[in-house]
Amino acid sequence: MSSALQPATADHDPSATGPSTAGKYRPVSSHLAIAPPVSVVIPAMNEAENLPYVFKTLPDWIHEVVLVDGNSTDNTVEVARELWPDVKVVGQRGKGKGDALITGFKECTGDIIVMVDADGSADGQEIVSYVSALVSGADFAKGSRFANGGGTDDMTFIRRLGNAALCAVVNRKFGARYTDLCYGYNAFWRHCLDKIDLDCTGFEVETLMNIRVVKAGLKVQEIPSHEYLRIHGTSNLRAVRDGLRVLRVILQERSNRRALRSRTHSPVLGAVRGKVS
Repeated sequence: MSSALQPATADHDPSATGPSTAGKYRPVSSHLAIAPPVSVVIPAMNEAENLPYVFKTLPDWIHEVVLVDGNSTDNTVEVARELWPDVKVVGQRGKGKGDALITGFKECTGDIIVMVDADGSADGQEIVSYVSALVSGADFAKGSRFANGGGTDDMTFIRRLGNAALCAVVNRKFGARYTDLCYGYNAFWRHCLDKIDLDCTGFEVETLMNIRVVKAGLKVQEIPSHEYLRIHGTSNLRAVRDGLRVLRVILQERSNRRALRSRTHSPVLGAVRGKVS
């Protein structure tokens, strides 16, 4: 059996081992215990009212919670520290969800990273499904509201139509088999960051990740997930504006793929010509 995956038995005490990660197992369910530490990244700006609902669902076996504060004007940070005393608070210098996530990823010390929104729309109890997929062999566990068993309470007809259309484009252009594209509940091994090299600041970061994990040849497993309504406040998401930004990312990544293919073949052709002459 893998060193990262062990049955959680009654006579096995995960906390009885030494300080090293090796051999230290965290029970995540009655049938599963894991060795890899799990970091949860939560980008938040003025989400003080929603954080109690978010933290209430987070499993207690999580290694660390990294809250990226986007210069909140309410008591988001204070509430987070009260709810999770060991929370790691990181101030965001830039703007946008993508920038916040990238900032949070850099501060993670866990082997597995989970992305969770701060609006109360995600159920933290689903994290066990994401982690189970990763320790079972996946590189990237991608949440899907439209996979069998998933669902959403917070999607207008226009957004649903746009998501489906953009998802179809990505599947066709990059050889993916996604059922959902613009969803921010995902988990992955930290070493995957070296292969996807994130470099965008807005909501389109989720689409960029989904495209680049496919381009990098990483093993992706979709996880059925249910998206709930935002509990308090209003979302900064704008269907048309952000849909166009997502489309722009898709087109750029397609162009970059063609350019890379061209550069890959050019030196070979040049070498052949040189040898012939």
